[in-house]
Amino acid sequence: MDWKMDRAALNAFLREAFPQVADDFHVDAAGETLALRLAVSDRHLRPGGTVSGPTMFALADVALYLAILQRLGPVALAVTTNCSIDFMRRPAAGADLIGTAHILKLGRVLAVGDVLIHSEGQEGPVARASLTYSIPPTP
Repeated sequence: MDWKMDRAALNAFLREAFPQVADDFHVDAAGETLALRLAVSDRHLRPGGTVSGPTMFALADVALYLAILQRLGPVALAVTTNCSIDFMRRPAAGADLIGTAHILKLGRVLAVGDVLIHSEGQEGPVARASLTYSIPPTP
């Protein structure tokens, strides 16, 4: 596979293009499977002390976005066109979340992929997301 961006380049891109959320995320692994860590803090919790759904959505969205970028290069204008997420179990209290992204199809105009979200130290995924991205035309 011809990778355009490695783990270090993806982390640097995230810090440069999205400084408002860059401290929340860290690419742990890149390649066929991209693993993105979300450092869970109090601001990610909903009443009852569990990680909020929007936080898990953000992890899935950013994980697939970066999986696409590692193949295409830094295309900041690729956008989510669809997402479906299933919340399967409550994440472990205080544990980081890890999203593992797999691209199922990377076409000229659309990319489709899945993200499994695990709570560190907990058996089984806490959520599963299927996403579609629109890829901007190359100049």
